[in-house]
Amino acid sequence: MTLKQRIRHFVADEQGVTAMEYGLIAALIAVVIITSVTNVGKQLALIFQYVADNLKT
Repeated sequence: MTLKQRIRHFVADEQGVTAMEYGLIAALIAVVIITSVTNVGKQLALIFQYVADNLKT
């Protein structure tokens, strides 16, 4: 296989691109999940604090 053929094969190969796309999608989903869980956790902490404050009175 000549150098020219290897370069053509490398450029035509899309397996790495597909894997990279899946990796980016997975990273985006992870960021969305982390952000959502963080926001829910903060809201839940506020609710528990509200309940605790009202139980004292």
